[in-house]
Amino acid sequence: MIMTTVLLTGATGLVGSRLLPRLADDGVDCRALVRRDVELPAGVTAVRGDLDDPASLAPALEGVDAVVHLAALFRTDDEAAIWRANHDGTRHLVEAVAAHAPTARVVMASTGNVYDATAPRPARETDPCTPTAAYPASKVAAEQLLRESGLTWSILRLPFVYGDDDGHLATIATLAPRFGLHPAHTYSVAHHRDVAALVRMALAGTTDGRVVNLTDDAPVTVWEMARLAGATLEESSAPLEHPWSGRMDGALARELGFRPTVPTIHAAAAEGIL
Repeated sequence: MIMTTVLLTGATGLVGSRLLPRLADDGVDCRALVRRDVELPAGVTAVRGDLDDPASLAPALEGVDAVVHLAALFRTDDEAAIWRANHDGTRHLVEAVAAHAPTARVVMASTGNVYDATAPRPARETDPCTPTAAYPASKVAAEQLLRESGLTWSILRLPFVYGDDDGHLATIATLAPRFGLHPAHTYSVAHHRDVAALVRMALAGTTDGRVVNLTDDAPVTVWEMARLAGATLEESSAPLEHPWSGRMDGALARELGFRPTVPTIHAAAAEGIL
């Protein structure tokens, strides 16, 4: 690992709480941006700050070599809050990095939800993104802020992330009926181990100036995800309206040297790391 001091936002979230100990175990000097006292892995330094408060970010950025920006707001009906967290928070962070750590590398986690649902194939990083829902639209806007910042940046578009007993897979049983997900619909997925693997590549500079999709080696159906979580969905043989929605092309990451350590969700099940 080239970087020595890394600041993480969203370090206590679904992805951050699994990524942080892996980076710490790599020997990275990790700082976690937190708004209150929280339990963190051994060796991780908590720094008080809030993306809503730009002035609070300067001390957290002192002497950092990189920033991994994971903080985001997703499952809420408060669209204004989503935009404040995902767009305005990113703007505050980008401006603070430019002012206080301009040579730091910034790695931002985005989402495969930014791609258009009507895509005719798995989505590529160069495809246009015109989402209408607040969460993906705010992430596209945040991506643009970083890309135009003049900083050293990379953007990692994550799929459905699971593993390490995080409970995310178990949500499928309630998400499927809530959002009308067809049981035969397939989604790109990735294990937390491979989020960490791609972040390591980004911190080493491999993805500088690029948007990169993360996927494992095989998509999985909603039906299979529910079954792996111990649930059964209502059966359906109705045709899929948008069969490529939720699917990402992972070729670029592999061209850059990424190889998933957990190749499929079924391999994760066999290993007992769901």
